Formats: sequence, C-alpha cells, structure tokens
Amino acid sequence: MAYLEPAPLKDKENPFEAMMTRFHMASQILGLEEEIYNVLKNPARQVIVSLPVTMDDGAIRVFEGYRVIHSTILGPSKGGIRFDPNVNLDEVKALAAWMTWKCAVVDIPYGGAKGGVNCNPREMSAGEIERLMRAYTQAMADVFGPDQDIPAPDMGTGPREMAWLMDQYSRNKGMTTHAVVTGKPLVMGGSLGRTEATGRGVMVSAMAAMEKLKINPYKATCAVQGFGNVGSWAARLLSERGLLVQAINDLSGAYYNESGIDIDKAIQFRDQKNGSLEGFDGAEKINQDDLLTLPVDVLVPAATEDVITSSNALNIKAKLIVEGANGPTSSRADKIINEKGIVVVPDILANAGGVTVSYFEWVQNRLGYKWTADRVNRRSDRIMKDAFINVYKTSQEYNVPMRIAAYMVAIDKVSKTYKYRGGY
Repeated sequence: MAYLEPAPLKDKENPFEAMMTRFHMASQILGLEEEIYNVLKNPARQVIVSLPVTMDDGAIRVFEGYRVIHSTILGPSKGGIRFDPNVNLDEVKALAAWMTWKCAVVDIPYGGAKGGVNCNPREMSAGEIERLMRAYTQAMADVFGPDQDIPAPDMGTGPREMAWLMDQYSRNKGMTTHAVVTGKPLVMGGSLGRTEATGRGVMVSAMAAMEKLKINPYKATCAVQGFGNVGSWAARLLSERGLLVQAINDLSGAYYNESGIDIDKAIQFRDQKNGSLEGFDGAEKINQDDLLTLPVDVLVPAATEDVITSSNALNIKAKLIVEGANGPTSSRADKIINEKGIVVVPDILANAGGVTVSYFEWVQNRLGYKWTADRVNRRSDRIMKDAFINVYKTSQEYNVPMRIAAYMVAIDKVSKTYKYRGGY
C-alpha cells in the first residue's frame, strides 16, 4: 500500500506518533484503502481560541484553548476537556483520535474529540477557573451541542467545571440543555455509576481476560500503578472479586504488602490525607519503578502515559497487563511485551467504561429519565464484556496482539460506516 510510514519508534513518544504507529499497523492488516486511511488519519476539525480572562488581581491574562474534532462518522463527537500546563495541539489531536477508536471499539454511536486549555488550575482560584471555563464555552458555542460535540471532564477538570459549561451553554441557548456535556454533578443530570465507571471497566476487562488465560481470581495477585479515581476503583473492585492486590502507588511513593493491601483502608486514608498515600501504614514503601516489575499475575497501569518502556519491559513478570491509563505502554515496549507472550488489554478497550457511562448519561438526559445504579452497571458491564470478546476473537483470528486487534475492530467499524455514508 502506498500510504506513508509513520515516524520511527521511540520510547518517550509524541502521543500522536504513538497512536499513528498502531493505526498504521492495524490499517495494513485490514488492507484499508489509501483514500479511507487518509480520511481517518486526519482530524475533521481543529479549533484554536484565545481566551482573555480577568484574574483575581484585576490583570487580564490570555489563555490558549483547543478543541479537536477527530471524527463525526459514527455520530456526534465525544471527549474530555483538559486544564493542564502541558496541553498542546499534538496531544489534543492524539487524544481526539483515541476517543474515535475507543467509542468504536465499544460500539457506541459517537465520534472522537478532545479539548484543552493551557493553564495550571492548581495555581488558580475557583473564580478564575470558572471565568476561564465560561470563556472557553463561549468561544466554543458553535462547536458544542448535544447533537454535535459533547465534552466531558478530563485532567484538571471535574463535575464542577462541567456544571459551569452546561450553565454557560444553556444561557447562550436560552434554555437548559443537560445533554451538551457529561460528567455533571448528579443534581444537574449526572449519571449514577459515572465516578467508578472507568475503574469498573478495567475490572470487567481484567476478569474477562483472566477467564481466557485460565487465571483463577481467588489465587491471583495484582499490582495497580496509580491510585487516583481509575486506579483506586479498579483496585477495590478487583480485590472484591478475589484478587490479592499486593501493590499500589501514587506521587508519594509505592506501597507493597505480600499478604495483600486493604484497599478500602487505603482509600479512606488517602481521602483523609488530601488525596495522598504519604504515611500509609498498611504496606511497606518500595521503589516506584519496582512496582511495575513485581512478580504478580495482573498489572494495571492506571496513571500516566509511557510508564512501560523498552528499559523496563524486559523485567515485567505479570502474565496480564490491563491498561487503565491512556497510552501507558510505548510502541517499543509493545514489541518486547508481545515477544514475552504477555497479554495486554489495551487502553482503548480497557478504560472505555468511562465513555460508555458518559453515553448513558447523555441517553438519560435525552430521555429525561434517570436510571438506577444497578441498571447503569449491568448495561456497562455487558458492553465492556461484548467488546472484549469481539477484540479477543479478532486477535485470535488474525494472530495479532489485542492492541492491534482493538484498533482493527474500531477502524473496520468507522471505515465501513464511512463507505455507507459516502464522501464527496
């Protein structure tokens, strides 16, 4: 095929290049036509805005904001908004494409998008963050919409910011529009089950993979890297299903207990200590890097990207890796992990529980009817399990790693839909 090769593999990758490497491999195996490859490779729309905001001291500061719509082939675009000092266009483009594949792999009718503002919310007051979010919403007034583009929280934003976004958008439209954004507070049309949704999806993916690998959960050990929302929920739900969680970590350090860590106790401790595990006495402190190479059955990287690299991949002893974070494994590490025969449930499948329940929130808002937590969990578990089975079957059929199989499932769905819809 004539389409251009992506950039050569590196370890600390530009996230767009990392995504393109996998996209390219999956497209080649599928025999994707060059025309469709080029359509799916390029974002449909990139919006860059300047946001002048009055700070608390009266000075006006100008922030740069982004919204990248990667695709609307399957439906309105969906993706979070990041408030972070490292936000840049390349990162937002990669994350928008990831959202396209993530929605397609779990078969929900959304395209992919991502947004971000280059700022440091930790150094801003609540008033400054509110004015920035309202300015961003105002600037994106013609981009957002319940049938166009539906944002959600991401790094540095949460239910509070989504409430401001919904309010600002609703003021512009002259009517309350719940379905323009997901991840809202419960009282404003948020969904039950949303907080734990990503971690729950990681658990469902891990259990499905363990079944295929014939790993008995009641005899299995596990290490969870990252103890934020995703990691702590994944750890709690996996331990409830019999796994012995021997190690967890956060920015304060890594904590190990051969007999298993009491996850509920660790969560309680973290919540009392302003989100840190510093001083947790239910485990001994170990080197941060050693957590990834412990002799456990299941490893859950649920923190940041590029933590599994070519320098530590050779030492990983887990039989199964379930990616709770986006892009935790570099392309070069992928090659080593595959050669070692370690099964990886990739990020676009394993952590898609969050966008699945976001979809449910949107559905409930459109219906004007709230579902019970039990209904949300039951339906999201089924979607995650079906998606896993579909990807696993593809990986067996084509004899490829699950990561490439997940991209193949997603690209196949989007490309077929594109052909039915037709270009110009």
